[in-house]
Amino acid sequence: MKLRNVLLLVLSMFASLTSRADVTSLAQSWDEITYQRDPATREQALNALTERAHAELTAAPDDPALLIWYGIIVSSYAGEKGGLGALGLCKEARASLELAIDHDPTALNGSAFTSLGTLYYKVPGWPIGFGSDKKAREYLTKALDLNPTGIDPNYFMGDFLFGQGEYGHARTYLTTALNAPDRPGRSVGDAGRRAEIRALLAKVDQKLGDAH
Repeated sequence: MKLRNVLLLVLSMFASLTSRADVTSLAQSWDEITYQRDPATREQALNALTERAHAELTAAPDDPALLIWYGIIVSSYAGEKGGLGALGLCKEARASLELAIDHDPTALNGSAFTSLGTLYYKVPGWPIGFGSDKKAREYLTKALDLNPTGIDPNYFMGDFLFGQGEYGHARTYLTTALNAPDRPGRSVGDAGRRAEIRALLAKVDQKLGDAH
């Protein structure tokens, strides 16, 4: 193998390792802010994390994993920020997630589909925003096709179905989410998500109990 080709291979491997390290760091920072930070400081912390993610994405604009995490962080910041500015941030998050799918729909086990589906059911519909229950169901279903046992796609499908009044189906997905395998390096995020799952399961069981 020529020296030039060896150097290119080494540089490519280094870039890939650096990207994975950046993504892991962003994910762990998001976990800490979301589940351990004082709510009064969460918006400011997510703003700073958005800027950090943007800088890393600028250095690697075609990295689908970074595109996904930029979309997740920006949409979380929008949720904390609220108001008129939040919709613009949600549109920015949607664009980043759609670009990630264009590059690699399977990246991070299809997490772009999970986040897009979540955006579509949480953002208001027309004429205020771009929300759509139909698109939400479509994207969340694609996410589950790629990652059927994952904690996030099952939780968000359960959350979506709860909002639709489909309590029995919601419980099935939430139970799968609760029993999902741990994610490496995401112990804080997994613990926080499972607390959300248990809280939502209690609401589901109450609705199911009221129905009998």
